[in-house]
Amino acid sequence: MNIRRCAAALAAVAVIGIPGSPAFAASPSPSGKAALPDGLYGSTDPKYDGVWRQSLALLAQHTAGVRPAARAVDWLTGQQCADGSYAAFRADPARACDAKVMVDTNSTAAAVQALAALGGHDAATGKAVAWLKSVQNKDGGWGYTAGGPSDTNSTAVVVGALAAVGEKPAAVVKDGKSPYDALLGLALPCSGDGAGAFAYQPDKKGKLVANADATAAGVVAALGQGLAATGAGKDGGAGGDAATAKCVGGGKPTAAQAAANGAAYLAHEVAKDGYLTSVLPGATAQPDYGNTADTVVALAAQGGAAQAKKPLEWLEKHAEAWAKQSGPAAYAQLVFAAHATGADPRDFGGLDLVKALNATGPAPEATDAPTAGDNAAKPAKSDGDGGSHAAVWWAGGILLVVVIAVGFMLSRRGGKRVQQP
Repeated sequence: MNIRRCAAALAAVAVIGIPGSPAFAASPSPSGKAALPDGLYGSTDPKYDGVWRQSLALLAQHTAGVRPAARAVDWLTGQQCADGSYAAFRADPARACDAKVMVDTNSTAAAVQALAALGGHDAATGKAVAWLKSVQNKDGGWGYTAGGPSDTNSTAVVVGALAAVGEKPAAVVKDGKSPYDALLGLALPCSGDGAGAFAYQPDKKGKLVANADATAAGVVAALGQGLAATGAGKDGGAGGDAATAKCVGGGKPTAAQAAANGAAYLAHEVAKDGYLTSVLPGATAQPDYGNTADTVVALAAQGGAAQAKKPLEWLEKHAEAWAKQSGPAAYAQLVFAAHATGADPRDFGGLDLVKALNATGPAPEATDAPTAGDNAAKPAKSDGDGGSHAAVWWAGGILLVVVIAVGFMLSRRGGKRVQQP
């Protein structure tokens, strides 16, 4: 949403709302001059985010009542490796995947969410989920690449994939640890800076630092949902005024409480202006459209549409230029924001997100406007312990690029997340 949230993160510009992010997720913008594969959405080089942006586009179309073009779905299924995993992009899918093909959890989990929603792809999603389970870390979470240290964004997008195929994330364990254990280990306490937020990963000193992108992903995952999360009922989640919600509890919280605490952190961050900001090295702060869209989804999933009203209204007024420049994953993020809040994606501040998304790829098989109530927010399902998923910071993206140049990427999402793309 965002990158929510993948290898797209390597083209981190979109994370801040200019061409490029995950998790949940906007498209990176390399040269855009290479010949694009038939069926692929977007016009930029798919090297870092092909599977991610395609998955978000197809999932968003489905969410909005659109049946994607068969060749668009075929392109996505054709990217899968024999072991069930996906890489960010394979230029020649006819060639078998080998050790040189850098598969990752984010691309794989995003593809699962899209294909599971479309239906009829049980064999593909089954193999993908089996691969994801095989690379689960001992702390219960997932890193961007197999064996890499767990991060909130990657763990979140995998939780979304598990939920999409009917699995109970809390029951998917490694050495007695579930994904929720990993997420709770990355949640900040209710004291100090960033109270209640989620960190992407511990820093070099083992300290947890609040990360808005990771927090949005963590909130949705702690509620057992994925990229196309549904909003909670009017009285669900945290309840009350989101702007005045506070982090609650001492010690290790339950998944439900961690979601509420994370939402409270996000609400505080957007309370003044209605949007999150990002800063590139040497540049001034500017609106972060992708993470703001993910925040809308998280706030709505936790506390209902009313909790996300301010950032949603800001997006409706300001996100059109960003989405047009960033591509299909950006349009998809906005569709997810509309879906979570019960807003109309065909009239999003005067913009028809569905039409704009459809125009970035092959014409869909069918486009059916939903009937009244079809896009209304529904109560969120939770599957956490105790009651109860493309954008990473610029620095993280740069770091991952360096790591890849040396050997293997990170060894969260340094990549979703992207956005992710």
